[in-house]
Amino acid sequence: MDLSQLTGHIWLDGEMVPWQEAKVHVLTHTFHYGLGVFEGVRAYNTSQGAAIFRLQEHTDRLFRSAHILRMEMPFDKGTLSEAQRQVVRANGLDEAYIRPMCFLGSEGMGLRADNLKTHVMVAAWAWPSYMDPEARDRGIRVATSSYTRHHVNITMCKAKANGNYINSILALREALDAGFEEALLLDNEGYVAEGSGENVFLVRNGVLYTPELTSCLEGITRDSIIRIAEDQGLTVKEKRITRDEVYVADEAFFTGTAAEVVPIREVDHRTIGTGVRGPITETLQRIYLESVRGAQADYADWLAPVA
Repeated sequence: MDLSQLTGHIWLDGEMVPWQEAKVHVLTHTFHYGLGVFEGVRAYNTSQGAAIFRLQEHTDRLFRSAHILRMEMPFDKGTLSEAQRQVVRANGLDEAYIRPMCFLGSEGMGLRADNLKTHVMVAAWAWPSYMDPEARDRGIRVATSSYTRHHVNITMCKAKANGNYINSILALREALDAGFEEALLLDNEGYVAEGSGENVFLVRNGVLYTPELTSCLEGITRDSIIRIAEDQGLTVKEKRITRDEVYVADEAFFTGTAAEVVPIREVDHRTIGTGVRGPITETLQRIYLESVRGAQADYADWLAPVA
């Protein structure tokens, strides 16, 4: 899919701009240095029409990311939340992937990054599935990456920053080249961190485990799964997890806005559990996928209607 060839409108600095006219200069600062922040958000088709999943939480994280990187936001949260609704409506989408991004302009160049204006864009388009749809059922094969996840005092790990994802791209491409479907990254001390763009969970003896949020992004899907699991009576523990603990897990899965909930059936040529999606993963996945489409009343407040 060549995104530049789509039609519709993109919200850019407060205005709806025709899709193919939403352009920036080649000397845009973020284009050269990677200092920008973004979100990945999804709208789902519900019985009440299109609705954005956890819109407020995504907008809040976007502003936290900008604050961490000292980017002055030119719009308030309410404006950017409405902009995300607006692009879904303007493009006539029932379901959508939404990409808000804040970037520094072409007002200057260099590492001082001073006297630069923060610009904001929001785009939305149809993107049915990030991974093979069959992966939801059969699970995926994962390889531990040779690339280390970010150190907390080198990269600001709580910011969803553009440049941070170079690490993710390299790790994922390495895994794909080796015949796997996703990468598992370790932190600088050798403990499990996350996937290239997902948080990770393990099940062992009926207990749900997930890594502490040190070098990991504070995932919104991760938070949703923890709440669902606790509501189901499961014990959830956040702890340091070693690579071999993953190998002997009864179940494992990734979570993320794009990936949703994806079972892991193999890591580094070791079968996880029985090699198929486990019962706890299946339950959490089912409730999550029902929730995003408005079929779970307990989580109705997670959905923001577009209309």
